[in-house]
Amino acid sequence: HVQVVESGGGLVQPGGSLRLSCATSGAILDYYAIGWFRQAPGKEREAVSCISSSDGSEYYADSVKGRFTISKDSEKGALYLLMNSLKPEDTAVYYCAADLVWHDTVQAMCFQLGKTFTSWGQGTQVTVSS
Repeated sequence: HVQVVESGGGLVQPGGSLRLSCATSGAILDYYAIGWFRQAPGKEREAVSCISSSDGSEYYADSVKGRFTISKDSEKGALYLLMNSLKPEDTAVYYCAADLVWHDTVQAMCFQLGKTFTSWGQGTQVTVSS
């Protein structure tokens, strides 16, 4: 089982920034599909951003495009999500995931990752509020 540990969440005012981190192994980051997901109260978990294992291409949900940036540091075994211009609707528990998933598009790969990954961590709470 892939193990992941999320951190970096907190309370931030609208317009603020946070950087989330996900600790896992460097090999996982190099060869697995990886990504960030979030779940708001009363809503289903949704894909936020992913990196393809095949070509490194990135997917962003329309709601975060232009504001969030996904990145990884394989040497440190860390996946990051830099979140700028945060909005109250970004409030959620954020999770990372990694699995051996392939698909013809990075978007489809991301959605599949969210379905196949089972070792969800505790996540990290992000609250955007004034």
